[in-house]
Amino acid sequence: MLTQKMISVVVACYKDAGSVNEMYKRLTAVLERITPRFEIIYVNDNSPDNAEEVLTELAGRDSRVMVISHSRNFGSQMAFTSGMKRASGDAVILMDGDLQDPPEVIPDLVRKLETGYDVVYGVRERRKESWPMEAARKLFYRIYRKMSYIEMPLDAGDFSVMNRCVVDALLLLPERDRFLRGLRAWVGYRQTGVPYVRPERFSGESTNSFGDNIRWAKRGILSFSYKPLEMVSVLAFLVTGFAALAVLGYVAAYFLIPNAPRGFMTLLVAVLFIGAVQLLSLSVIAEYLGKIFEEVKQRPPFIVKNVLNGNTDSRESESVTSGSARVELRLLDIVSRY
Repeated sequence: MLTQKMISVVVACYKDAGSVNEMYKRLTAVLERITPRFEIIYVNDNSPDNAEEVLTELAGRDSRVMVISHSRNFGSQMAFTSGMKRASGDAVILMDGDLQDPPEVIPDLVRKLETGYDVVYGVRERRKESWPMEAARKLFYRIYRKMSYIEMPLDAGDFSVMNRCVVDALLLLPERDRFLRGLRAWVGYRQTGVPYVRPERFSGESTNSFGDNIRWAKRGILSFSYKPLEMVSVLAFLVTGFAALAVLGYVAAYFLIPNAPRGFMTLLVAVLFIGAVQLLSLSVIAEYLGKIFEEVKQRPPFIVKNVLNGNTDSRESESVTSGSARVELRLLDIVSRY
């Protein structure tokens, strides 16, 4: 045994029905060698396949397996948050349900945790995917790190183990549009990484399209960087300076070169250039405005449809019961909690 801590594993499931039983088999085999006390929390984020039926059958066979089902698809970040709120462990592990986060890496994460770290995340040393996509991901993480106002680890996803103090700190953050790997770095504590090779999905096809990856990248950058807004200011100053020089040049040409060319195209190019700069600036501002709008609506970040093998969670501050279905609004009340 590596530890006596109670370990909770939160697995986000979406279109992963074909991986559930293999994940359970490999995960329990690993956890039984690590600690005598553990629980596995599957969060079914309204998967369109038969994941709910597979998970229901699994929960009926093993009481250590908790299944949380959402009323609709809220995204992986909300699935992890939902599982963390139910987790009762001294340490919590986050991993995707497609087996691209290999359970066999967990002992390495826990060993590092036992040496005094509060967060140990997996570093994707290499991914089994096309080289252009792998190169694009590596480029994003380096741009992300350069633009962020805090130190972001390179090539680190959500796959990680965190001590209870870190999980509690993350749950205190009231953000709706969550980017957990960034929030994990933001809360601080002692952190380190463990390299691993990320395999292909065990079953099915990727749920992230190219557009999804672009939106994912924007979420990370806009959540932890003011650089895009600063670039708008720099661009405005440059355009203003360029316009001032152009005006001086035209005035000088008018007096010094009587036959200097004048025409409609010069004016058209200037108008198009300034219009493009304005639209670019407005698009950056609109992205931040959209994030603000999402936060101020104060909607619950997710709604739980039902829970199998669940416990009464003292960390939940508000819930509503309607018939036999328990709908949890999951509002974080910092004042009442602390």
